[in-house]
Amino acid sequence: MMTAFETRSTHACFGGVQGFYQHQSNVIGLPMRFAVYQPPQAQQGKVPVLFYLAGLTCTEETFAIKAGAQRLAAEYGVMIVTMDTSPRGAGITGEADAWDFGVGAGFYVDATQEPWSKNYRMESYVTQELRELILRHFPANKSKVGIFGHSMGGHGALVLALRHPELYQSVSAFAPIAAPSQCPWGQKAFSHYLGDNQQTWRAYDATALIEDGKKAPPILIDQGLNDQFLANQLYPELLEAACQQHGQSLNLRRHENYDHGYYFISSFMADHLAHHVQCLIV
Repeated sequence: MMTAFETRSTHACFGGVQGFYQHQSNVIGLPMRFAVYQPPQAQQGKVPVLFYLAGLTCTEETFAIKAGAQRLAAEYGVMIVTMDTSPRGAGITGEADAWDFGVGAGFYVDATQEPWSKNYRMESYVTQELRELILRHFPANKSKVGIFGHSMGGHGALVLALRHPELYQSVSAFAPIAAPSQCPWGQKAFSHYLGDNQQTWRAYDATALIEDGKKAPPILIDQGLNDQFLANQLYPELLEAACQQHGQSLNLRRHENYDHGYYFISSFMADHLAHHVQCLIV
């Protein structure tokens, strides 16, 4: 039985509605917050829907406030769903001690290791529970669903698109953690969430998934060359090489001067929404 949700606030925005919501998640076992932008076209019928996965320390509100996507979504007639980046309130010792692990850093995996495995199940939350809630209670077209994200969320978008090709018809990312098994952020998270056997990490590593034969819709990635995390955490060149070797369509665009933040994201948001619309409106 699908859990009900409560409305925290709604705001008129470019002829549509930006809403913020909360529900008791059966998958997570705790309350979870999410946000939905409904374009004006949603008043007439079901519309394509994009799920956006945010990065480290962010919440369901970050994208709605900073990305500047609502005007474009209203023009295209696309719904955008965002969610929190981890469970909150699990009560695990140390879960809020670091900004890059635990609270605000769920990495969109289903943890297999105690004590994280009880609540830190973000893959199932995004691909099952939240998806089903949106399709049931909002005018979203279940056959036109895309996924995109930034940084940790870019990793999540790529991985979920590769792991669940039946669910997503389009995918893109801003400055994703492209090979988390090989960078400090990913190694820290995976060792705690998934254990020390690094072979199991490949199931949540976009570069490794492509190397292992998984396929996704054509991928668009934008990467700023003034990104402070580019050299040590993101490794787009590894993903690029895997895509070239295994025949995965990838448009990786590198941009001088741009950094890792939402000024960068908002600068290329129009291109990402256009990419998704091109994939979904066929």
